[in-house]
Amino acid sequence: MIEVKSVYKLFGGVRAVDNASLKIEKGSITGLIGPNGAGKTTLFNIIAGNLSPTSGQILLDGEDVSGLPPHLLFKKGLLRTFQLAHEFSTLTVLENLMMVPDHQLGESLVSSWFSFGEVKRQEIEIRQRAMEVIDFLNLGHVAQELAGNLSGGQKKLIELGRTMMADAKVVLLDEVGAGVNRTLLAEIGDAIVRLNRERGYTFCMIEHDMDFIGRLCDPVIVMAEGTVLAEGTAEEVKNNEAVIEAYLGRGLKNKTPGQTQALETGDTEADA
Repeated sequence: MIEVKSVYKLFGGVRAVDNASLKIEKGSITGLIGPNGAGKTTLFNIIAGNLSPTSGQILLDGEDVSGLPPHLLFKKGLLRTFQLAHEFSTLTVLENLMMVPDHQLGESLVSSWFSFGEVKRQEIEIRQRAMEVIDFLNLGHVAQELAGNLSGGQKKLIELGRTMMADAKVVLLDEVGAGVNRTLLAEIGDAIVRLNRERGYTFCMIEHDMDFIGRLCDPVIVMAEGTVLAEGTAEEVKNNEAVIEAYLGRGLKNKTPGQTQALETGDTEADA
């Protein structure tokens, strides 16, 4: 679904992304991990159109979309979420979802005046679709609550719901588990798996929780110093000598039990 080909991103003399190449297969849930400063979010921003690559290509379903802005990628079915949820805090959960569909007739002043019946019919359809999404995500009890009043985990579910309102082909999830309690994280994980299996969504997620990655993702791609270091199952990358070196600065033979735990939770040695 997505192919990254020899992508570089330079900020002055700093190579934030350094000749990175990877593939996100259609229908997969791909994990993207790496120590802090590895270039993961910068690469996400390039794929999602928030940044243009200095050089290299991004292919979406075989089409070169390098440097296209996010609103055009949205129309092609590529969406992303952010580590900090970007909800419309003064709108309800239902209204947040109803905002998403493109080309709504009610956005035109002329249509509002002269095609009121069509505008109303479309709004009813969008509302019904939004309620179906709310039911899918088990958010019915907060459907009429202002989004700004919800917990961090509920806001992450709203972001997933917005991708459903847009008929996404591929969704980039940036630390969907950050700041989310374990119960809600399990619900988010269940929703991701259902969207993948039942609706054919392709996901790529940046995440530091290796238990969460191990449950959902295959393959797992590891970045370090702006480039792709390794790829495999969660278990394979956790035991990869080069990955351990990148996270902890030392090899497998010298790894202590405390450092093993740091790698499994996604913390660097400094963080631990």
